Amino acid sequence: MMLVEYGRPLVMRERSPPVPRAGEIRVRIGACGVCRTDLHVVDGELPKVPLPLVPGHEIVGLIEEIGSGVTRLELGQRVGIPWLGHTCQQCAYCLSGRENLCDRPLFTGYTRDGGYATHAVADARYAFALPDGKPDPSLAPLLCAGLIGWRSLRMAGDAKCLGLYGFGAAAHIVAQVAKWEGRRIFAFTRGGDTDSQTFALRLGAEWAGASDQEPPEPLDAAIVYAPVGTLVPQALKAVRKGGRVVCAGIHMSNIPSFPYRLLWEERQVVSVANLTRDDGEGFFRLVPQMGIETKVSTYPLAEANRALADLRQGRVLGAAVLSM
Repeated sequence: MMLVEYGRPLVMRERSPPVPRAGEIRVRIGACGVCRTDLHVVDGELPKVPLPLVPGHEIVGLIEEIGSGVTRLELGQRVGIPWLGHTCQQCAYCLSGRENLCDRPLFTGYTRDGGYATHAVADARYAFALPDGKPDPSLAPLLCAGLIGWRSLRMAGDAKCLGLYGFGAAAHIVAQVAKWEGRRIFAFTRGGDTDSQTFALRLGAEWAGASDQEPPEPLDAAIVYAPVGTLVPQALKAVRKGGRVVCAGIHMSNIPSFPYRLLWEERQVVSVANLTRDDGEGFFRLVPQMGIETKVSTYPLAEANRALADLRQGRVLGAAVLSM
């Protein structure tokens, strides 16, 4: 399923399976998550790249061909392919352990073809071995919603009272991780979205309400997953002195001006960008212990446009996944 014009539906095309070059692997895809970032790509809200393009960056599949020089992965192994697809390993950011900020990166499903397909090629260094015991669709959301959720949770520090703004794919995973770590969860959703609020409570949140409501007590930190800039000052109101607001999306509508008193008393607003391989290795090492259960709605590949539309309209509880 290919993006051939920004802002238009994807179209299905048949191509020969891609051939891996040195250092690459080809994966037969079993499932690919449908992420809100895919909407930003399809809508042209990120810097535009040459088309056509295969979106999708939450890829789970089996290795069916290995290029020269690849030694740590094996034929038939199940791997995950995330958003970060390649880094230069030469810029100041890469050399200082911050490859998520690389000056010359490649991103799966954005600057290189992704997972809305039966096959994908990936840089073997950026593919993660996945734990056994879960079907492909259940693991797919972990490749972005889980990984960015994990990084944003680390950015929130040791916050015990944690607010999650926007209770979709990432938040429903992060809530489970945070509970496993012994944190208290407060969930904020669109006004009137009682389904998401009930879902959050079922996953262990001790309070759930509309995003314009005040929580029952001050928060130590808040993570904003919804791409809505007006939530940033709302979250600042909700955190205590010294609290932190983490913006976890790749794109967000403009943040409105707000009085300095909301930021004063050493409150902070920070953003999360991409991920590192260390993030992925650390996260997937702990996944079996954390007992994460993803809630997914599956769609056949040919219905990728319906999956994107359902995500756009807020009709997906948990995560949407294309199953091949």
